[in-house]
Amino acid sequence: MAAEHAPEPSQFRVTLFVGPQPVEGRPELFSCVFNVKKRSWKGGIQVAVHMTQSQIDRLCADMDFSGWLARALNDLSAEDRASCQERASEFFVQAVCWCKLDILLQSGITQENQCLAEDRWAVEVGEAVVRRRSFMISYIAAGLDLASGETDVL
Repeated sequence: MAAEHAPEPSQFRVTLFVGPQPVEGRPELFSCVFNVKKRSWKGGIQVAVHMTQSQIDRLCADMDFSGWLARALNDLSAEDRASCQERASEFFVQAVCWCKLDILLQSGITQENQCLAEDRWAVEVGEAVVRRRSFMISYIAAGLDLASGETDVL
């Protein structure tokens, strides 16, 4: 799936590897794992990005994600709408984690597998998600195969 990358997309190639998935032993914690490759590196690394359910819920509320989703899915059948709502929640978490990863890429990253803990850059992630609404919408809409007319701004 094509998506917006870090501010210097020519410097990094980022792909979602897996997620969101619950972190073992911590059901309130979700993880998305990304493959990251910098042009100057011989090989890539994996970065696990962790977010708590309460952080995700707060960002959803701040952006009125459920309102946007209801409008975007309004013309679908009840069965299709239910399926899309579940998938949209997964895409939302992926997009939030991608925003958090971009903060790491902007601040500098070492060539080693790593984990961005749930409490790292909490305020900055909230600000980034609000600033990147267009990215959030286009990422989710692309994942749901929604036409551009169905994706008015959050």
